[in-house]
Amino acid sequence: MNILIVEARYHPDVADALVDGATAALEKGGARFERVSVPGVLELPAAIAIAVRSARPFDGYVALGCVTGPSHIADMYYVETLRGLMTMGAAGISLGSGIVLAGDEGAAHDLATRQDLGGDAARACLALCTFAERQGYQR
Repeated sequence: MNILIVEARYHPDVADALVDGATAALEKGGARFERVSVPGVLELPAAIAIAVRSARPFDGYVALGCVTGPSHIADMYYVETLRGLMTMGAAGISLGSGIVLAGDEGAAHDLATRQDLGGDAARACLALCTFAERQGYQR
């Protein structure tokens, strides 16, 4: 399997923790992967949509990022990012989502490392890729 990791770099320490978990899970799963970075979480769905339509699409995608700040603003960014990602998933794109929502960057980093959210996102992507392959799904 060939997987694209798309990481939002707005919170670099959190992004690094998420990527560490995702790459470890993908390596353990025997997948090949590439990484690209985008500025923030709202760019994640657009970057994946571009990659899906490219001449060299991937078997699956892992979206990683972090949202912090005042709850009404953070909630909006989080919900809109997930809406975009879920729309792609509902269209049959094998996608694992590792988006952290926390009050501050320290809490987000703790969640990313302690709960291995990047690894969980990568494992979800691999599971969907495997399911798609078993179903004979054509990308």
